[in-house]
Amino acid sequence: MNEQNPLKAAAQKITGTLRGDDGGPQDGVPGKPGPVSPPFAEPTEPAEPLPPKADQHGPETVSPTGQPTGAEQARMAQSGAYVTTAQGARLHDTDHSLKAGPRGPVLLQDHHLREKIMHFDHERIPERVVHARGAAAHGVFQAYGTAVGITKAAFLAKDAETPVLVRFSTVLGSRGSADTVRDTRGFATKFYTEEGVFDLVGNNIPVFFIQDAIKFPDVIHAGKPHPDREIPQAQSAHDTFWDFVSLHTEATHHTLWNMSDRGIPRSYRTMEGFGVHTFRLTNAEGAATLVKFHWKPKLGVHSLVWEEAQIAAGVDPDFHRRDLADAIEAGAYPQWELGIQTFPDTPEQTFAGIDLLDPTKIVPEELAPVQPIGLLTLNANPSNYFAETEQVAFHVGHLVPGIDVTDDPLLQGRLFSYLDTQLTRLGGPNFGQLPINRTHAPVNDMLRDGMHQTAVHRGVAPYRPNSLDGGCPFLAGADTGAFIEVPAQVAESRKVREAPASFDDHYSQPRLFWLSMSPPEREHIIAAYTFELGKCYEQAIKERALGVLANIDPQLCEQVAAGLGLPAPAADSSLTDPEPSPALSQLGRTWPTDGRIVGIVTDAAGDLDGVRTVRQAVRDAGMVPLLIAPAGGMIDSDGGDPLTIQRTFATARSIEFDALLIAGTPGRGADAYGARDAKVVDTEPTPTDPRLPLLLNEAFRHGKAIGAWAGGEAVLSAANIPSDAAGVVQGDSGSAVLEQVVRLMGSHRVWERFPTGV
Repeated sequence: MNEQNPLKAAAQKITGTLRGDDGGPQDGVPGKPGPVSPPFAEPTEPAEPLPPKADQHGPETVSPTGQPTGAEQARMAQSGAYVTTAQGARLHDTDHSLKAGPRGPVLLQDHHLREKIMHFDHERIPERVVHARGAAAHGVFQAYGTAVGITKAAFLAKDAETPVLVRFSTVLGSRGSADTVRDTRGFATKFYTEEGVFDLVGNNIPVFFIQDAIKFPDVIHAGKPHPDREIPQAQSAHDTFWDFVSLHTEATHHTLWNMSDRGIPRSYRTMEGFGVHTFRLTNAEGAATLVKFHWKPKLGVHSLVWEEAQIAAGVDPDFHRRDLADAIEAGAYPQWELGIQTFPDTPEQTFAGIDLLDPTKIVPEELAPVQPIGLLTLNANPSNYFAETEQVAFHVGHLVPGIDVTDDPLLQGRLFSYLDTQLTRLGGPNFGQLPINRTHAPVNDMLRDGMHQTAVHRGVAPYRPNSLDGGCPFLAGADTGAFIEVPAQVAESRKVREAPASFDDHYSQPRLFWLSMSPPEREHIIAAYTFELGKCYEQAIKERALGVLANIDPQLCEQVAAGLGLPAPAADSSLTDPEPSPALSQLGRTWPTDGRIVGIVTDAAGDLDGVRTVRQAVRDAGMVPLLIAPAGGMIDSDGGDPLTIQRTFATARSIEFDALLIAGTPGRGADAYGARDAKVVDTEPTPTDPRLPLLLNEAFRHGKAIGAWAGGEAVLSAANIPSDAAGVVQGDSGSAVLEQVVRLMGSHRVWERFPTGV
């Protein structure tokens, strides 16, 4: 990246140093576990703890009451060269319990054993009921100033820089589930603003299953594993989920998004985020505007194909969290623009006939364009998963002056739920004092005591009015930055358990989404519904779900019904004819290739000079090259700079790579036999290792660009990949091949390889 880039400078300010030879990724490849390489033998000379890697930093060192301490982040970590008790007493042995003789019983007086086991027994806190499996990163948000006219929020003023932490997650699975399951993803951002914490707690899908928070336990109970067997884990392909959504048809829109490619993102870095709800912004004059928040990834929106998602869940369940951490470590900092759709704050709170308080509805971007208001850059990984990613606590009620809520019934319920859940997960009301949750603004809240109180409060009058503490704390006014709720009109009405009539339309927007999809995306939706409903046991649930699909589109219903071997029902409501929204499709544009992974296959007999040139060109383009060979180690057979091998034919799978390059005709690996690696199936002799055609065939099926030179054409032939197939490049040099491959990668996939029937 450009050394003069202000975002790079911001990253340098946060991490303290730009990565280099002392802590950067080995050979330019991320994944180095520690800041220095270990010696062969166990170190025995006492030394202080090592610093974090260059890509890591922890929470800012502010006090429990939001005051900068000026302390180095190392002050928050372990210190000293010797192992101690929790109270700092040095220990001479931590491997053996105190016993009555070498073979005798353990003594009750072993205080170190008791402390060590007690703490271990309580290392885990209750995992989140939803969004349990997550990954996080630190970063900086830079405001463009384009929102100043509609909000007085200080962090949105021109050129304001705000530290942030973003947590991405799946919804249904446990902490031990896989990253690439078909599911909604959380996209939660904590802004540490000068006016207090603002949490934008969103998803990668702009609508939700329900319109009222009282139904949240129902949809989650339906989506979670069946309570008798606790299976299936992290999946919606089962009876209880489809029973619920086929009966509760307001879930139809979100379900359709989940069955689309949005349900299996390629990476957190290529995933949109949405605030879901409509919020109310106010400017310095008090004028109000209704808005919807959008996160737009600079790399574009990109998803896995279903087979990739299944393979990744088995061979690399940490696919998404690894991708995020590796990209940051490699310096390919993920970026998103924060944008808003704006609407007049009218008494009806509708726009173009769409109810803005209904969280199952979107406003098409063609009707209300998304206006960029700032840039988010993630530039540092957490230094401790538990302390940061696991303990971070979000709340939609963490607001700042200039941003307020609306009467969306789902949002109103979330205002209660988030605070309530932290009491159980984080052990009491002082969860905000955990380092990762601490505000960077001064705190004088008059709240006292409670479990895990780490502030040491002074004074005798935590109440107001008072005179004993000099009247402090005092009330603020609008002119001194107070948060003042918008005095919105509340309708005079009777108490009811009802929803507005406008909430009754459950099908027009799902139809809009379907009609906005490209043919390959429609095929993926059909396949997803067929797979998911095919996993259901009860025929009645399948038939009921088909009835829902009939109200979206007859072709969708007919194709899924054919896959299930059932008749396609007719729609029981009239179909609308909305204008398609191109913004809903992931296809049709080109995107930057920053941070993409290029696999380069070679061996000692290949064009090593060409490999060196291509590898450097890939790095210069902001991508990550990974060398693949029959065995690990180094290749230096031609006397040039040694080449480090990062993957072998045994460890490489196509899902990891965005493109593959073949330099030469690699030979057979020494482990290429079935008892060692079941991927080796010698049905007929091949000019190369039999696992290489498998790698290439997977990449070809998944629509990835493939290039070959210096004899690599023979490998393509062995894999039965036509030389004239779309997205297959051959040339006289690696540089020429790479140039064309990079151009193809801008579209994410070679979509011409996906024939369609719809």
